Amino acid sequence: MDAIALFFVLGFLARLARSDLKLPAQLYEALSIYLLLAIGLKGGMELARQDPLAVLPQASAVIVLGILIPLIAFPILYKLGRFDRFNAAAIAGHYGSVSVVTFAVAVDYLIARDIPYEAYLPLFLVLLEMPGIAVGVLLARLGGNMREVRWGSLLHEIFLGKSMVLLAGGLLIGWAVGPDGLKPLQPFFFDLFKGALCLFLLEMGLVAAGQAGALRSSGLFLAGFALGMPVVSALLGIVLGAAIGLSAGGTLLLATLAASASYIAAPAAMRIAVPEANPGLSITAALVITFPFNLLLGIPLYHRLVSLIHGG
Repeated sequence: MDAIALFFVLGFLARLARSDLKLPAQLYEALSIYLLLAIGLKGGMELARQDPLAVLPQASAVIVLGILIPLIAFPILYKLGRFDRFNAAAIAGHYGSVSVVTFAVAVDYLIARDIPYEAYLPLFLVLLEMPGIAVGVLLARLGGNMREVRWGSLLHEIFLGKSMVLLAGGLLIGWAVGPDGLKPLQPFFFDLFKGALCLFLLEMGLVAAGQAGALRSSGLFLAGFALGMPVVSALLGIVLGAAIGLSAGGTLLLATLAASASYIAAPAAMRIAVPEANPGLSITAALVITFPFNLLLGIPLYHRLVSLIHGG
């Protein structure tokens, strides 16, 4: 088990034990901004070394993956789980989008094991943020009144929300200045990244434990879905990664992205677009179950599955 994941466990257990441990709200906000910018900058720096046209086919395939995942999740929730259309679509949208922090932990997992990967993978992180949310909204409104959607507010939230602006902005800055231009920023944005991630995961553990009580009312089906859907999505990511020629490390990162669920961007967008849905169901599934599962068990599991394909 990686030390970074144990910071999440520490926060989770501290909250369950009713400790008075908590991070200042301003620090949590600052850590969020820092992590999003750092990931974007690193991805942009590596993208500057690539031919954009060479990455375009892979990027297009990744967007298709982001559309496919909620289309698979929705009928499972709607038909088998018997959730109403709004909640099924909202949860599916969360699982179509991605978790930046899970991606960051997977990157650290690879670095700790000296496993190389295509450094432009943060581009895929940016691309996967949006399609799942958009598909979730459309699924919620199919058979209903599309006019009820406040499209202006929704598009603003998706494309100009904090996470997207920081990720895409960092990506563009890193791409514009390249590796040489980012060298003066390396001590702050790259060398301190792991420590900032530890503090962020400590706070995530505290938050997740605070939501754990919602499991009593959400039922066993949602818990089973939150454990099973990441594995299904990861398998899709592994197949796609192998098909588009990613290395073992790159395939693992794509699988982790596919397996993750958004608990930052998606809840904000769904609150605007699908107010009929209960946000507690989506956040409980994504943050309380799927997030720690991926951190503690999922990433090593996906690594083993990728090794079977890549032979090492």
